[in-house]
Amino acid sequence: MLQSLSIRDIVLIDRLELSFEPGLSALTGETGAGKSILLDSLGLALGARSEGGLVRKGAARGTVTAVFDSPAEHPAARLLEDQGLDIEEALVLRRTIHADGRSRAFVNDQPVSVGLLRRLGKTLIEIQSERAQVRLLDPASHRTMVDSYGTLEPDRATVAESFEAWCAARDAEAEARATLEAARNEEDLLRHALVELDALAPKAGEETALAADRARLVNGRKILDAITDARSALHEGPAMDERVGRAQRSLAKIADMAGGALDETIEALERASIEITEAMGALERAAGALDLDPARLEAIEERLFSLRTAARKYRTEPDSLEHLRDDYAVKIDVLEAGEDRLDRLSVECRGAREAYLACSETLTAARRSAARALDEALLRELKPLKLEAARFATNIEPLAPERATGEGLDHVRFEAAMNPGTDLAPLERVASGGELSRLLLALKVVLSRISPVPTLVFDEIDQGIGGATAQAVGERLARLAKDIQVIVVTHSPQVAARANHHIRVSKRRTKAGVITELDALSGDTRRDEIARMLAGAKVTDEARRAAEQLILGRAR
Repeated sequence: MLQSLSIRDIVLIDRLELSFEPGLSALTGETGAGKSILLDSLGLALGARSEGGLVRKGAARGTVTAVFDSPAEHPAARLLEDQGLDIEEALVLRRTIHADGRSRAFVNDQPVSVGLLRRLGKTLIEIQSERAQVRLLDPASHRTMVDSYGTLEPDRATVAESFEAWCAARDAEAEARATLEAARNEEDLLRHALVELDALAPKAGEETALAADRARLVNGRKILDAITDARSALHEGPAMDERVGRAQRSLAKIADMAGGALDETIEALERASIEITEAMGALERAAGALDLDPARLEAIEERLFSLRTAARKYRTEPDSLEHLRDDYAVKIDVLEAGEDRLDRLSVECRGAREAYLACSETLTAARRSAARALDEALLRELKPLKLEAARFATNIEPLAPERATGEGLDHVRFEAAMNPGTDLAPLERVASGGELSRLLLALKVVLSRISPVPTLVFDEIDQGIGGATAQAVGERLARLAKDIQVIVVTHSPQVAARANHHIRVSKRRTKAGVITELDALSGDTRRDEIARMLAGAKVTDEARRAAEQLILGRAR
């Protein structure tokens, strides 16, 4: 239940504190006094879209705080627990909007996303406005209402899962069929290319290695001349290793006399001797390994030519030919095994489709049962609302399997006949604004019996009606408020007179500008407000007496 609403610097409101009680609360006031601002502010606290223009002129930011009681078993408590948020006696939703359009959301003073605020708000309160009448006219919402009334969420979840499985199986079959068709279209090319590439037997990296070998062979004479020059340099005159060895032996004889001063030099000569010996050996091996065979060079060039020609033909790089060959082999395998795989996927797809149709059939039966119960309950509610001659029915038509969705195979549409002797027709063709308001009220009454939402807000549910009909609406709202909290924004004195709590919304001009104010009414002030609603700008004694009679009617 909504306990309080605090608003700071939103549009015409500088600072408002509003408390709510159980039962029926009526908000009244002149047109333009700011009742819509109150509802918009409440919407902000429930996660509605925000914008900087909502912040009062001259203020840096606006804040709206809504406080709810927090029953332990309510869906909001489970949602808080799932998000790891603290669960306290009161549930405080707060929204801060900055003048530049930025906003922040809080739950029990813990920062959260606006999305979470919106999810919590949906479990705590429903605001029924002119948009709700539009939704009532939209058949897309009728299926959801029937499912809510019949508590068919588990059946819907099963249908959604089976539909997803069918779609996945259908996509797999379509992909396999397309792959198989593509393979069939290029089968001759694939088989010819595979034979050619198998004969070539390319290897990844082969072109790079061959190019390096070719470069060595082409430059073989230069390499051999360089090796010869190096060998001559090392062997010219006394061999280099002999000269180093002689120097090493000369120093070794006097090393003790030098007191260690020559040790580093002797060690360096030892290393040099080893390195020179190894270098000479490496030169000999390099010379021995050098291949100057012209036939070898010719074979490498022929292989490079074959690889590069094939690469150009198949529009790839020479080092990618092996991978291309493997791809062609896989496509041939797919072609050869594709029929069996496609048959298997087709069987799986048919099975998934049949499972979906079976689940949908079960959901359809449950919907028809729920729709009958909803129709009966709604008709009972229409009589006290001065619609005793009206008829209402939920029309459920089957959809073809090709129009299947995750919500089943039913097109659900509410139909009504508001006058005797007329045929049932879609709501938008038969109901006036006032009739739609009462239909919406009756529907909300019926759905509230199975809804966990503890608070309903009606924005001018009495629009387009008056007199005895408005009184009937007020009486029905009052009965509904015995079970849940109801807040109604109204211009109808008959509805306001039925309220347990009455709040007047008005505007006052100050030096800083126009601001919206709230006053809790009782006694004479309440009587005078209802009299104003009856009589208009000039409140007469006759209007006051009529207002007293309306209030006394509530008391009786």
